[in-house]
Amino acid sequence: MHKTRPMIAVVDDDPRLLDSLEELLESAGYTARCFDSASGLLDHGLSSLDLLITDIGMPRMNGFELRERVKSAYPELPVFLTTGRHEIADQDRAQGVNGFFRKPFDAPDLLVAVSKALQKSRDRG
Repeated sequence: MHKTRPMIAVVDDDPRLLDSLEELLESAGYTARCFDSASGLLDHGLSSLDLLITDIGMPRMNGFELRERVKSAYPELPVFLTTGRHEIADQDRAQGVNGFFRKPFDAPDLLVAVSKALQKSRDRG
């Protein structure tokens, strides 16, 4: 059965951002699954995901660590990192990331990047 709406996971420890991104993504025609921790996403499972958006600065497992875990299981899954701090200056850790967004980010820019990453992923697969 073919999925009609791409599934996007959002991981962030800020409930306001989760609500905001869920509303934005759903209004753009995506299915959003939001998690307040990396372990919440990992417990849920990754197999149904088409794209991941994760905050870098989270307790227990940060976004870089989550990205590494996800990429080892699903190397082709597009991953975007968001931050309100300066972690994105770490270029060594940025390898394999589809995009960085500094909070507060521009919603239309995020949606364009998501659309492009999903299209590129479809073209590969």
